[in-house]
Amino acid sequence: MHEQKIESQQMLELAEMDKREMENEYEQFAMQYNEMKMQIKNDSLVAQLEKEQQRTEELLAELKQVKSSNAAEIMRLKKELKTVRAVLRTYVIQIDSLNKLNQALAEENQEVKQKYTQATRQISNLSQEQKNLNEKVTLASQLDATAITVLPKNKRGKTAKKVKDVKKIAVSFTIVKNITAKTGERTLYIRIAKPDNDVLTKNASNTFPYENRELTYSIKKYIEYTGEEQNVTVYWDVEEYLPAGTYHVYIFAEGTMIGQQAFSMK
Repeated sequence: MHEQKIESQQMLELAEMDKREMENEYEQFAMQYNEMKMQIKNDSLVAQLEKEQQRTEELLAELKQVKSSNAAEIMRLKKELKTVRAVLRTYVIQIDSLNKLNQALAEENQEVKQKYTQATRQISNLSQEQKNLNEKVTLASQLDATAITVLPKNKRGKTAKKVKDVKKIAVSFTIVKNITAKTGERTLYIRIAKPDNDVLTKNASNTFPYENRELTYSIKKYIEYTGEEQNVTVYWDVEEYLPAGTYHVYIFAEGTMIGQQAFSMK
């Protein structure tokens, strides 16, 4: 009789230990469900996990209410625990696969971003190269005035030796051959600046655009450019007082200064 009581006591203690282990497992499963919910952003999957977590917590509450001696209930809850464990495992596998897929998508997205950045950089470099090329082509296609000579002439058309005798100023220059420059009518603007840098002009409204401002010109000349070398001569009729000193001539075409020269009159 005494031995049966001891054996019964031992069985009860084992059942109590078994019950505590089951409670621990249920608690761990409930925590796992909670952690998994925080890892994902899929609302539908979160709702399923929430439902399974509630079921696990309900079974845990039932287990805590059951006495260790109630073998039938303990057995039922042990079977339920086995089911909970199996369901939890399927969700762990599902979420692991989802995370791997998200990781793969993130890496692919990063790779796409890098390729896009690289392509954008290449396009930017190409645009800059094109811009540089356009600038070179523009520079190459500009006209160029060389061999600029200035001759002050008197009333007889001879070279004037004194500034007081000057009645006309002849400016001659050569537009060089340029096969890259467009052909057709071109407008040349010549500026003659006195020693004080005041520009000779017949009218204050005689201006042309240059670098976002308007410059006064002395002489405007139309030429028919063929791409071949071309000699040009223009004249300034002196109707004002000219001081002695160093004068400057500047020649412009299409918003660019294509030549300059200095000359002196005594």
